[in-house]
Amino acid sequence: MKKIIFIALIACAFMMACGNRQKTNNGMKEFRKVSIERINISAPKLISNWMLITAGRDTTAFNTMTASWGSMGYLWEKNVAIVFIRPQRYTKEFVDANSIFTLSFYDDAYREALTICGTKSGRNTNKVQEAGLTPMATPEGSVAFAEANMIFECRKLYAAPIDSAAFIDTAIVNKLYPNRDFHTVYIGEILNAYRK
Repeated sequence: MKKIIFIALIACAFMMACGNRQKTNNGMKEFRKVSIERINISAPKLISNWMLITAGRDTTAFNTMTASWGSMGYLWEKNVAIVFIRPQRYTKEFVDANSIFTLSFYDDAYREALTICGTKSGRNTNKVQEAGLTPMATPEGSVAFAEANMIFECRKLYAAPIDSAAFIDTAIVNKLYPNRDFHTVYIGEILNAYRK
């Protein structure tokens, strides 16, 4: 009898573990992996329509921010995404602490959600919950959101603060950096691209 109860408990634990695993990756079921070379997109248009930069290793320990500056291209024999994060942004701590970050792109219906993620800090509010977004684990173990229509997983290759002395057009400094809070530039290899 004890043997049967023990086997039943093991079976229940196994089913619960499988169920939890399915829940964790449930959001990714809607996405299919695509080749970055086959995505027919205009990078300036895609980025200027806003995206979320997200980093963390768990759907309960991450942060995200809205960005509208960046670039994509081919560098160092790799497909790359280039993003910029100001030093005061809470997300910067997560990008600095992790080797992978994600870029998530959205339909216009999520403009208000991205506004919340761009104007509120994760230090003192649960802006993801307020924005109505659903965090999900990616295959590389980072975090993205189920509401996105496209996700890039990027591995950090390079990070450096912008050097104010390197500006040739100094009007940019006066216009966009009145507080001299220069961005850190992150170049990430696009490891995976997913679309709905």
